[in-house]
Amino acid sequence: MEGNAGEDFALPVLLVEDNPDHAELIGRCLDCERIGGRLYHVSDGEMALEFLEQKGAYSDPSGSPRPVLIIMDLRLPRLDGLSLLRVIKNDAKLSAIPVVVLSTSTAAPDIDGAYAAHANAYLAKSLNFDEFRMQLQAAATFWLQCNRTPLIKQDQ
Repeated sequence: MEGNAGEDFALPVLLVEDNPDHAELIGRCLDCERIGGRLYHVSDGEMALEFLEQKGAYSDPSGSPRPVLIIMDLRLPRLDGLSLLRVIKNDAKLSAIPVVVLSTSTAAPDIDGAYAAHANAYLAKSLNFDEFRMQLQAAATFWLQCNRTPLIKQDQ
């Protein structure tokens, strides 16, 4: 995709979050439709890879489009967030997709590890709801409306 702003369709955003309550809260805070996105949710790292590679339950591209943004937790079952991040950033077909890590951890090793694995941003989940919503909306607005991404074809 040459650029995100001004597109006349909903830009796919993949949320990788294992806690269903957190996923619902994140979805409500993001309000993707308002800023031109459509949120897809998977609950673990292996499901995220299947979605991104359009395999298994996600083999239909219309139900699992190539996201223009990935928002993911670090603490994931089956394939943890850092491992998933490394796979994404080492795959030529996926590496250009911006990945925002969203975690409760503010520990330096987690932040350093995420950036070492080439995360594009790291957000700590705030306990203050208004601050949390503002952070998510600002990040999503930047990545969906301001940022320009390279052309990514669905059949790559």
